Amino acid sequence: METNRLGSITMEATESLPQAGMAEEQSTASLGFIILICSVATIGGFLFGFDSGVINGTVAGLQEAFDSDSAGTGFNVASMLLGCAAGAFFAGRLADLWGRRQLLLLAAVFFVISAWGSGIAGGSAEFVFYRILGGLAVGAASVMSPAYISEVAPAAWRGRLITINQIAIISGLFAAFVSNYLLAQTAGSASISWWMGFEAWRWMFWVEILPAAIFFVSLLWIPESPRYLVLSRRTRRARKVLRRLYGEGSVESKLRDIDASIAADHRPRLSDLLDKAGRLRPIVWAGIGLATFQQLVGINVVFYYGAVLWQAVGFSEADALLINIISGAVSIAACVITLSLIDKIGRKPILLAGSFGMAMTLALVVMAFTSADIGADGKLVLSDSMGLLALVAANAYVFFFNGSWGPVMWTLLGEMFPNQIRGSGLAVAGLSQWGSNFVITMTFPLLLAGIGLAGAYGIYLLFAVLSIPFVVRMVRETMGRELEQMEG
Repeated sequence: METNRLGSITMEATESLPQAGMAEEQSTASLGFIILICSVATIGGFLFGFDSGVINGTVAGLQEAFDSDSAGTGFNVASMLLGCAAGAFFAGRLADLWGRRQLLLLAAVFFVISAWGSGIAGGSAEFVFYRILGGLAVGAASVMSPAYISEVAPAAWRGRLITINQIAIISGLFAAFVSNYLLAQTAGSASISWWMGFEAWRWMFWVEILPAAIFFVSLLWIPESPRYLVLSRRTRRARKVLRRLYGEGSVESKLRDIDASIAADHRPRLSDLLDKAGRLRPIVWAGIGLATFQQLVGINVVFYYGAVLWQAVGFSEADALLINIISGAVSIAACVITLSLIDKIGRKPILLAGSFGMAMTLALVVMAFTSADIGADGKLVLSDSMGLLALVAANAYVFFFNGSWGPVMWTLLGEMFPNQIRGSGLAVAGLSQWGSNFVITMTFPLLLAGIGLAGAYGIYLLFAVLSIPFVVRMVRETMGRELEQMEG
């Protein structure tokens, strides 16, 4: 039976090993197949980025359409993150029951519905409903795309392939920024009615429907994660997938390693996150810390409120949207550099370099904003030199983040947890990540009105500094280790 333990069925594998030439050809073909299916999973990352970034150019349109104040606008923007937190938490658990691929398919459906509904919303309540639905999709994709990639990729390629998912996330952000800019420029403003009588900000959401539909169709053609199949005791199917991924010669050893890494008496559950004394395992605390610090340094203030931020210091709407595009391009460049380094120098050194870089550049941003004067219209006014410093330092900060904590946090979360607790560990870490994101996003308009840009960025600077001792003490290197070796 397919549900038997591995030891009772390993005698099925009696085929002779392929010759050397055939093995090399099969290995090349397998790597091509792995890259292909990982590329499909990264479309989830693209949609994660697009759905997160599209709100950036719609804030002014939402304020006008729904007549919302600062708190209302903050909730309209941050509401998606409540769905993200729930989506990340429940996706990690449901993926252990239904499978990684099934959760990604469900996320694709939610992406389509949310994109359509956010554009047709006639009020804040309806808009928040559809954004929370989209948040469920983003949360699920944020943890399941890297988890799926980590479970099908060879150890030597795992870091690079998961980093491609981060490039996809940033590409999604970049695409949203470009789309928002072009639509606003064509219509004259995000708030102005455009094609078919709908305001441009509504079309900004509807653009997402096409990649979401492509994601759904593409997922129908990729296999389920072999590690999930072993967890669910579907060993025959796991063997077929492993044969396709790694070749016949590796199938039985992979099956034995995976099987040995999971509990024999029960399927994965949340209580597996506790040690014998009933406390959270140190590796779970490390995952929570990674997920939380990634948000507390304030990166999503740049991505969600970039247009508002730059207009607050005197840039026009068009210039602010253009700066967003520059930030997106800088982010992609940083991820590409990390792609070439992550499987050579490791995860931990990159995190440390990013923490130091973010701390230095955020300090310069705070210095620039501290020098601002208040204009006649109540907005901050920077001198030409300080405006240039703020622009360069903010984009340098974006570069350091997306060359380190952006991709590496997701890489570590996808691979650091042992097989038995990967779904549950991702659930808790994902909940922490999106919960922190919600707090940062919801509080920024209030901080802006209360203590100003310099004060807000001073808080993010503090957390960038605190992330340095956290990495030194809590993060372990995972480069080159198989997922079955993560328990130690």
